[in-house]
Amino acid sequence: MDSVRSPEWPVAPLGGVAANSATARYGMSPGTGPIVGRAGPPPTAPPPYQPSSGAGSIPPTGKPAAPPIPVKILVAGGFGVGKTTTVGAISEIAPLTTEAEMTTAGIGVDDPGARSTKTTTTVAMDFGCVTIDRSLKLYLFGTPGQTRFGFMWDDLARGALGALVVVDSARLDDCFPAIDFFERAGLPFVVGVNAFDGRLALELGEIRWALAIGDHVPLVQFDARDRLSVRDALLVVLDRALDRATRDRRA
Repeated sequence: MDSVRSPEWPVAPLGGVAANSATARYGMSPGTGPIVGRAGPPPTAPPPYQPSSGAGSIPPTGKPAAPPIPVKILVAGGFGVGKTTTVGAISEIAPLTTEAEMTTAGIGVDDPGARSTKTTTTVAMDFGCVTIDRSLKLYLFGTPGQTRFGFMWDDLARGALGALVVVDSARLDDCFPAIDFFERAGLPFVVGVNAFDGRLALELGEIRWALAIGDHVPLVQFDARDRLSVRDALLVVLDRALDRATRDRRA
């Protein structure tokens, strides 16, 4: 979290705190200098995000604050692309994971890639949450990557407003089922290319062409291990979901 330094408050004007000091009222000898103060409370910094509906405004004094609006987001993609890492990097609670040890039975079936040191696999889902501000809270559901667990995707997608499709640029074939699923479901999604080892195997323009996705689908590069990088990718998903909801309301 970025630190914020308080501003330098000016010396109180005549008639303020300094004029009401013991020296001014009782004629005592002055000390080291006038009392420095401020005439009023410091200004309140605005929240990071304020929806146009006013749902994030500060409630009147004496009334309890409204709970944040829950928003369900899916984190999907192929096997071993970084979905569990993505959820764990941003979640403000200890993420719920359903990891199981990979065994020899999965050899030739589950291929995490030559660069991967992965020894476990998600067999149900990952779950985490993060508060955006006082009005919005994201609930993240990570899907299993293997094809044999595809029957769970329909249930996990129920009620979701958007999805982040995590992609390994060296194994683009693994993300095709996820992209096809969200295109058929009509669910807004963002393609997030996970930069393994801090670099990509292909340029973003080449990845867009290979995935055959239109310009209306955001394509971003991020690091699944970095909290701020994951945050930025999820904010793109949220913006895409809000844009879809606004257009549907006007239609």
